Parts: sequence; structure tokens; C-alpha cells
Amino acid sequence: MDGSKSVITIKEYGKISIHLKEIMDSKGITRNYLARISNTRFEVINKWYNGVVEKMDLDILARICYVLECSPADIIKYDK
Repeated sequence: MDGSKSVITIKEYGKISIHLKEIMDSKGITRNYLARISNTRFEVINKWYNGVVEKMDLDILARICYVLECSPADIIKYDK
């Protein structure tokens, strides 16, 4: 690999954004309800809701998708 796409050499490589709030609000689902029904701590759901997830737990993501009947691509977006 020539390193042309190295994170070190690219100043702007984009970001991942979380759009759980929009989905929950459109379905009328509260953070407390989602935490309870997905067997997840409120603090964890609150971080997802506010888009401040530092490390992604795929099990949590799967539970959220199951409850909300959506796909990970509905929640997570990559913006260049």
C-alpha cells in the first residue's frame, strides 16, 4: 500500500454520526422505554440518543435495531 489514504496524510477523513434521536422521535419512543425494552442502561441509550458514542458496542446496536425495526445504516452515517 502506498500510504496515499493514510489517516496521517489526510487532514479531513470524515466522521461517523449517530441519528438515533431522529428515528426515536419519529416513532414516539422515549429513551427510558428503549433502555427498558432493549435491556440496556439508560446512560448508554442516552449517549446513543445524543450522538456521543465513543466506542460502538455491536450488541447494543443490534438490540436497538431489533426494537426499532430498522437497520444499522438507518442509525449510523458516514459523512466525508
